[in-house]
Amino acid sequence: MDTHQRSVINRLKTARGQITGIVSIIEADAYCPDVMKQLSAVQGLLEGASRIMLRRHLETCVAKAMQEGRTAEIVDELMETLKFDKHVFRPPQVSEGDLAAAEPDGNDHA
Repeated sequence: MDTHQRSVINRLKTARGQITGIVSIIEADAYCPDVMKQLSAVQGLLEGASRIMLRRHLETCVAKAMQEGRTAEIVDELMETLKFDKHVFRPPQVSEGDLAAAEPDGNDHA
């Protein structure tokens, strides 16, 4: 088992423990924002695990495929895989601060 796999497994085991805890606090009628914080923490663990797996894939499978001349095939596979990642294929978020900074007077002239 390499360090990437170990890191992913540790994150998943931590997430599993947190999910068990979340079920318990929901059953105990916990305050909704407390549950939401715990859910957010689990989502962060899962997103981190996904990033680690992507890095491992790029460093191993993708690099090997490119060396073997299978660039188009591996790029297609990667694009198909990444379409499920909401962070890769979503439009950038525009905050009110960004909008105000875009206009010298902070007003929307549209």
